[in-house]
Amino acid sequence: MRKELKYFLYVFTILAFIIFVGNYYFSDNNKKKNFRSIKLYDTKIMEYSHNLEILNSNTENIIEYVENNHNKNKKKYKFMELIFNNEK
Repeated sequence: MRKELKYFLYVFTILAFIIFVGNYYFSDNNKKKNFRSIKLYDTKIMEYSHNLEILNSNTENIIEYVENNHNKNKKKYKFMELIFNNEK
């Protein structure tokens, strides 16, 4: 009898917790607070973004393209041929 009562209290406590949390989460008061905080963050972001300095780019024509033909002494590796030769 005690064991069933103990399990009933556990289940009742868990269900009560889920119901109270769900009731608060879906309440109008919580939705209003959430919307106000999101709106407050949006206004702060807009306010800070208008005060940011825009830096000019100094990275134009900085990339140098190198061809592989410059170093002719470099050994060409043939990994796939090594694998296929070992399998036979």
